[in-house]
Amino acid sequence: MIRPRPLLYVSLRLLAFLSLVACMPAPPTVPPPGIPAAPPGAPEGTCWHRNISPAVIETVTEQVIVRPAERDAAGNILKPATFRTVTRQDIIRPRSDSWIETPCPEQMTPGFIASVQRALAARGYYQGPITGRMDASTRISLRRYQKEAGLDSSALSLDTARQLGLIAVIQ
Repeated sequence: MIRPRPLLYVSLRLLAFLSLVACMPAPPTVPPPGIPAAPPGAPEGTCWHRNISPAVIETVTEQVIVRPAERDAAGNILKPATFRTVTRQDIIRPRSDSWIETPCPEQMTPGFIASVQRALAARGYYQGPITGRMDASTRISLRRYQKEAGLDSSALSLDTARQLGLIAVIQ
């Protein structure tokens, strides 16, 4: 009688378990306690994304004179000037915190996301396969599209979904 190898048997069980877990939907994303899920005064039943843009900081290095050069009456340098290097950071653009109204999670179905990918592809922003998943290449394409409209975010805004013709425009 041939008995199955225990290691092979355990490996197959583990593989079956992992494949079932991979098919389960992801848990809903709930903000941690203390972080609001919507801006103050947002209408009930709307969904929002908090868009945080970091500050843009520039490091400036310059030479500052500590002691000027000493010269004689004829203008010849007796002792050269002494300098020190000073480095400082200047805030070019402060951190910004804004809210973007988004389609709700129940609207973000694979079919809807595939429509987003097709709409971005038709406009030349998405070159990947139509997968129906909000993957990295879809988010990069979405960010490029929205950035031209002044919104630097990879989260699909409700306005962008309307511009792409995916959600009805409220009159």
